[in-house]
Amino acid sequence: MCPVVLPGRETRLRETPLTTVADIATPLAEAIKAHADRPYALFGHSMGSVVAYEVARRLTTAPRPPLRLFVSGRRAPHLPARRAPLHPLRQDEFVHAVAKMGGTPRELLDQHDLMRMFLPGLRADFTVNETYAPLPGPVLDCPVSALTGDTDPEVTVPEVRAWADATVGPFSLRVFPGGHFYHSDLPDALADAFRTDLTVRP
Repeated sequence: MCPVVLPGRETRLRETPLTTVADIATPLAEAIKAHADRPYALFGHSMGSVVAYEVARRLTTAPRPPLRLFVSGRRAPHLPARRAPLHPLRQDEFVHAVAKMGGTPRELLDQHDLMRMFLPGLRADFTVNETYAPLPGPVLDCPVSALTGDTDPEVTVPEVRAWADATVGPFSLRVFPGGHFYHSDLPDALADAFRTDLTVRP
């Protein structure tokens, strides 16, 4: 497992956050290509789904393309958003909207000094997600596994099922109990899904 930490987040908190998928996907694809000495798959949740999708498209023609793309908790790339964007909101409105989504510890939201540190990266993530449109590039041809929670307020099951149209390869869909952060409560089920789908030959 190799987690991706973007500028402005976690151990890279002092770096300037990136605000477009293009700025993230191209260097990330090059970094993966340089270390792709064995079979690998990509996984992205929410905003990470479209980042992983665009990275996978850039790696389609690489000597070793991804075995499979796992996307989670986001509508398919070609579908329009159903709600107004949150990233332009005033700070108090933005924090309130993020709190309603869950996934951010209440202790962090109540610490105003800490929130000032984390807000640029968090707002950048929403900017990336809410301003994204599919980029020029090759059609994705690797298998796609889509996953979602059955009570996710951010996306419907049909919107996740529409990821089938994002690849010319095989597609599968799994729906888990839970909301937008269903995966935090079901790590074993998610791991089982990964193992199962990675043993399936296209």
